[in-house]
Amino acid sequence: MKKTLFVIRLCFLVLCVLGSWLLCYTIPEWDRYRGVAVAVGTLIGILVVLVDVLLKGFSLRGLSAITFGLAIGALVAWLLGTSPLLKRADEQMIYLSQLALFLICSYLGAVIALRGKDEFNLVIPYVRFVPHDVDVPLVVVDTSALIDGRIARICETQFLGAALVIPSFVLSELQAVADSSDPVKQARGRRGLEVLNELRRIKHLDIRIHQSEVTRRQDLEAKLVFLAQSMRAKLLTTDYNLAKMAQFHGVAWLNLHALDKALRPEIVIGESIEVELSKPGKDEGQAVGYLSDGAMVVVNNGRAYLGKRVTAEITGVLPTSGGKMIFANLLGEAEAG
Repeated sequence: MKKTLFVIRLCFLVLCVLGSWLLCYTIPEWDRYRGVAVAVGTLIGILVVLVDVLLKGFSLRGLSAITFGLAIGALVAWLLGTSPLLKRADEQMIYLSQLALFLICSYLGAVIALRGKDEFNLVIPYVRFVPHDVDVPLVVVDTSALIDGRIARICETQFLGAALVIPSFVLSELQAVADSSDPVKQARGRRGLEVLNELRRIKHLDIRIHQSEVTRRQDLEAKLVFLAQSMRAKLLTTDYNLAKMAQFHGVAWLNLHALDKALRPEIVIGESIEVELSKPGKDEGQAVGYLSDGAMVVVNNGRAYLGKRVTAEITGVLPTSGGKMIFANLLGEAEAG
């Protein structure tokens, strides 16, 4: 890409030099100033290339926003300039007023549109050349939900019938966490990137990357809430503080922890369960295992089956601060398969 840009810029400079030389060749009166004209053409070409370099971070989205702002500013200037307020002034005053209005309104329109380019994309979504189906429900995903990882398994089951909107600043934040010098943060960031790749591999899933920037890291949560509010989308997060902020602004949020809790099976006394016994219990003959939700199961007469998967009948359930403790009687070793 860099080599291509270098060739294009070089060709542009050559064309500027040749154009200025041909201009002097076409107009005989300018023949004596041919050297000056070539120098001016070269300087103009260099100036244009420098402007191109300075606008390196200027995206098509910004260009579309500033063009829209200029058009609105020019329209406002024309309406004011042709209004009856200037009919009684002399022609020179009318011309100067119209010129001033055009410059001021165009400048203000361009600046306001450029500052609010995210809102501009929401108002006119086709300016990004991506035909979005407005009837599809949207869910804005934050960094914590990607790092959590459960979102990929939920999407594979097709229970989440919505398009996932991942802002570009969330991707940048995820990359920054993955590049951290802290091993714990680095592992979390890499896990988030792996989950993102898992989501991309799900064929039926609609993933949309929203091009949006955040100048300060402190504004990231506020920008997430703003995007969800503007797009009439729900917010998917595991961050409790962010969820409360979204709730305060009237944005519906999806809580993965609440979903996981709701999907836990109800424990009924007399029901049979299968559990793998991992360690001996406190009392003689007891063995302890754990269910998939982390609930501890104490099985009577199960110590002889340590390391094996057994079937047990539930005899009691004791709520604890860490969850549930289940007591059961051994029925026998679980069948393989």
